[in-house]
Amino acid sequence: MCTLKAFQKKIGVNWQLYLLFLPTLAYFLIFQYGPLYGIQIAFKDFSAVRGITGSPWIGFEHFERFFGSYQFWTLLYNTIELSLYGLLVGFPVPIILALLLNQLGHERFKRFVQTVSYAPHFISTVVLVGMMFVFLSPNSGLLNQIIVAFGGDPVFFMARPEWFKTLFVFSTVWQSAGWGAIIYLAALASIDPGLHEAARIDGASKLQRIRHIDLPGIMPTIIILFILEIGKLMTVGFEKAYLMQNSLNIDSSEIIQTYVYKTGLLGAQFSFSTAVGLFDAVINFMILILFNRLSRRISETSLW
Repeated sequence: MCTLKAFQKKIGVNWQLYLLFLPTLAYFLIFQYGPLYGIQIAFKDFSAVRGITGSPWIGFEHFERFFGSYQFWTLLYNTIELSLYGLLVGFPVPIILALLLNQLGHERFKRFVQTVSYAPHFISTVVLVGMMFVFLSPNSGLLNQIIVAFGGDPVFFMARPEWFKTLFVFSTVWQSAGWGAIIYLAALASIDPGLHEAARIDGASKLQRIRHIDLPGIMPTIIILFILEIGKLMTVGFEKAYLMQNSLNIDSSEIIQTYVYKTGLLGAQFSFSTAVGLFDAVINFMILILFNRLSRRISETSLW
């Protein structure tokens, strides 16, 4: 009772802050937690006429259908491979970029590089994929013109299954590396400059200062962001994969998210697509819990 009174008193003192928080709370309740009610259709034979409560319960039938389908292992392999490829290539790049920018002494050049590296973040996914089709066109694309100039044959990169994942990952790195470096630059700014001054006096090189001062200083930030990224292992960007997908690269580009869209919205199999999406979310949640616990044991840095 005393705790409740103390809480009410705290709200009374800081009511303006709680009032500002209300729109955010309402957003998450309405758009994030409210739709969780519909997850139950993954265990039902959903009919729009009968509604969620009136549809018959069928248990794990949709999950069994998905696990037994001929596409299951292909979807799982493509999703995990694309996600791990993106994590291994894309995660270190913002860290390296932030460390390099932090070492630049010329402020005007530093701001110019930051602006150039941030700019691609504001390009929409649709425009980005359109740019890729233009630059990689086998007829007029800049890259193919260079290949032909050196005596090679033009390559239709966007239609080759073996090129899909590489194009997807490296275009994402180009678009997001500069923006992702912002948080690491903020963490680097919090490091005591006196440590660098002392290291310079002792004769430490830039590489040594990065290794022994900068990296340990931002390591908690790196760990937290890595846990968040690994928690999205099964969630690959649907929009970009779908836009890059065509009948020629479908073997490499079909992932769980595009499959859910096709079966759920295009095929009107709402219960089945919900079951597939729930499977995806549960795996992500389990991976997040696992890596958060491992991080807490190894480095004493974790989300909770």
